[in-house]
Amino acid sequence: MSGFQEFLEEFLASWQHSSLDEIKVKISDSYQAREISSQSELYDFGYEESIEGWEQAFKAFKNDGSTWILKKLAVTPLRRNEMLAIIFASIEVGGKQSETGNVFFNTFRKEVQGNWKLVRSYIEAGIPGDYVNAFDLKEE
Repeated sequence: MSGFQEFLEEFLASWQHSSLDEIKVKISDSYQAREISSQSELYDFGYEESIEGWEQAFKAFKNDGSTWILKKLAVTPLRRNEMLAIIFASIEVGGKQSETGNVFFNTFRKEVQGNWKLVRSYIEAGIPGDYVNAFDLKEE
């Protein structure tokens, strides 16, 4: 879809660099998400809670020197103006990557103004990285 790959690369770069200002403008005000914890607890949240979560994570990372490890697993169209990007995110602290991470099923929509925005997420938390490395998903 027109311009989506460039947008997704910018989104991932903003995430990688822990840039809250850049992430904020890439998320829809009507954003809705559902996260399932490693203990199978369910957590639903929207834009405001999402921004608070990004802010807390970014601040913590800057303080402890953590870095994001992001792996794009798949990208595919959902509808005429929507794309799904499946992303595995884990962290590295002191040169050692976390054994687990989160799998994000992120839905992006092209708005009337032509801008792409993150509108929905389904997140599986605490997934062993070895399981994700076994995925053989291909980009559309």
